[in-house]
Amino acid sequence: MRQTLIAMSIAAALATMAGCSKESQNLETAVVPESAAVAIAESGQVTATLSNPLLVEWKGPYGGVPAFDKMKVADLKPALEFGMAERLAEVDAIANSPEPATFANTIEAMERSGKALNRVFTYWGIWSGNMSSPEFRAVQAEMAPKLAAFNSKIVQNDKLFQRVKAVYDARKTANLNAEQLRVVELVYDQFATNGATLTGEAKARYAEINNRLAELHTRFANNVLADEEGYDLFLTSDQLAGLPESFVAAAAALAEEKGEKGKYAITNTRSSMDPFLTYSDNRELREKVWNNYYSRGDNGGEHDNNAIIAEILKLRDERVGLLGFENYAQWRLQNRMAKNPANAIELMEAVWPAAVARVHEEVADMQAVADAEKAGIKIEPWDYRYYAEKVRKAKYDLNSDEVKQYLQLDKLREGMFYVAGELFNFAFTPVKEGSVPVFHEDVKVWEVTDKTTGAHIGLWYLDPFARAGKRSGAWASMYRDHTTFDGKQTVLASNNSNFIKGAPGEPVLVSWDDAETFFHEFGHALHFLASNVAYPTLNSGVRDYTEFQSQLLERWLSTDPIIDNYLVHYKTGEPIPAELVAKIKKAADFNQGFATTEYLASALVDMKLHTTDPEGIDPDKFERETLQALGMPSELVMRHRTPHFGHIFSGEGYSAGYYGYMWADVLTSDASEAFAEAEGGFYDKEVAGKLVKYLFAPRNAMDPAEAYRLFRGRDAGIEPLMRDRGFPVPGEKTKSVATASN
Repeated sequence: MRQTLIAMSIAAALATMAGCSKESQNLETAVVPESAAVAIAESGQVTATLSNPLLVEWKGPYGGVPAFDKMKVADLKPALEFGMAERLAEVDAIANSPEPATFANTIEAMERSGKALNRVFTYWGIWSGNMSSPEFRAVQAEMAPKLAAFNSKIVQNDKLFQRVKAVYDARKTANLNAEQLRVVELVYDQFATNGATLTGEAKARYAEINNRLAELHTRFANNVLADEEGYDLFLTSDQLAGLPESFVAAAAALAEEKGEKGKYAITNTRSSMDPFLTYSDNRELREKVWNNYYSRGDNGGEHDNNAIIAEILKLRDERVGLLGFENYAQWRLQNRMAKNPANAIELMEAVWPAAVARVHEEVADMQAVADAEKAGIKIEPWDYRYYAEKVRKAKYDLNSDEVKQYLQLDKLREGMFYVAGELFNFAFTPVKEGSVPVFHEDVKVWEVTDKTTGAHIGLWYLDPFARAGKRSGAWASMYRDHTTFDGKQTVLASNNSNFIKGAPGEPVLVSWDDAETFFHEFGHALHFLASNVAYPTLNSGVRDYTEFQSQLLERWLSTDPIIDNYLVHYKTGEPIPAELVAKIKKAADFNQGFATTEYLASALVDMKLHTTDPEGIDPDKFERETLQALGMPSELVMRHRTPHFGHIFSGEGYSAGYYGYMWADVLTSDASEAFAEAEGGFYDKEVAGKLVKYLFAPRNAMDPAEAYRLFRGRDAGIEPLMRDRGFPVPGEKTKSVATASN
């Protein structure tokens, strides 16, 4: 096809410049098909320049890499406008084709479209997650509803949907392979479950709701970020009692970075809050830090999220009502492994009583310690971590700070690379400094290759440290999917954490929980890197399944090769003592009441929020009354309180889906037993081969339940999960969760 270059301003004329080189123009150029170019030029909507680096096709080594060093927020809006216009033009060309609909000219053409916009979304994701700023948030607030309207234009393009439907209806006789059939079904579902079948006023209202939800999701996320950035606590040296040396050093460095040299910064993020509540002897400060963290989005004023939540719930309920669903959760779960809210609730309620009973045991143990110390207190939520640590020391002679001395971030990363080499045959090699652009000096990049053949697989980016403008928590992202249908595209994957950077020259020491989270997120990256599918859509995830692969990888942290070779003392270099390892393993299910109950409380509230009539809902009141009805122990709270529950209110990725972590953990516990039973244990080559073949490489190219059966030979039951957490195992055989997807 002849290519056309578009001078991207309203006044610019359409110019054919097929023979012009980049050098003669002194510009990088955005190249689009002529049909799309004409549509864009005629739309009168796009105002950008050809030199916009966010639009330019990725250049350089490794199949091209994002130009993170050229990112400017000023380029974002015009790039998005161009990308949306180009994609709509491509979609219109597909929809208006005079040829009968086929897999090639409809589904495959759609898989090929939107490349420029996908590149822009990569940069959007970096600003949103890693490098947010007031300037970006202004653009984000303006563009979020426009992006929602853009998506609605595609889903509600009836001509396009009719072509998709024609391919779907003829799929059984169209001589398609298994991956192509799966793509057809997934694409059809994307349309059918998102309003494509609506007409008239209902169709218009559906799009209107999507636009408003996009605005509200963005405001919710930015309100939480504002409360995280606005509640730093600066301590003086007389307020540090009980805090580990490594934490104090990191807090001092962070305070200096924030312009408070000589003080110690406690930021309003989990990575700072959690260790402070675990070790600080100052109960008054523990309460303050606890309140700062758990009241995010719930402080009144301009950053309060309660009214936003109420409106989100009403709009979601109205939207799915247009499609004929009783509630949002019913709509959300139709294509998940759980299939319906009842199956998800059944699993959670099967575990809840044992978890709460364990909490009562844990609190009794903690209260006994407090009473023995004559503390004169009743255990409150800001005491739980502190006294749990004392119980841990008393019951298991296990000191979490002692364990941290052997958990160096860099060594843990090396251990993860070892696991990837043993299970996936991957090798990780640092790229030459400066050869791959990064968006912050903390970000490091490795090339991933096949250990045997040396074949290039992709790149892995690591952004490990907390900073202003970076959202809290830990996550994995893909900058580029693996695909083969239109020329092989290799993976660009990233892991992102919020570890507190150590003092200059000092290693970063982390807790055992943080080390597990590091392995967890690396599991997501391995899922990306192991992908062996042809089409972009097949890299999409089934939410109550995609956490399984990452949760499973946590199990390798405590395997002998990692313990023996990578858990070494940060000063002496000596391996972690066998007796300390024995204590860690003995205490493996310690505090599971707390961990399971705080998680399940969030998951159950999420599900109940999305199965309840939201008319007149008061989110704070609903949270309190729901937890009371569940019998939530007063000594702890939800892992994510409703006003800052970003999983479900800053977007829709986990909405009515937070249960998925436990659904996936049932699979995790069962799959772990497969390795434990194998001759080679967790490094058994045969089981590892099946793991990669059936559970990692296919991504969404096959039904997750069928994939699991191919790996395990049967469905997964709840018993291994209960054993892992030290809970009583039901006497009778329990329902297998995977069968719900039949």
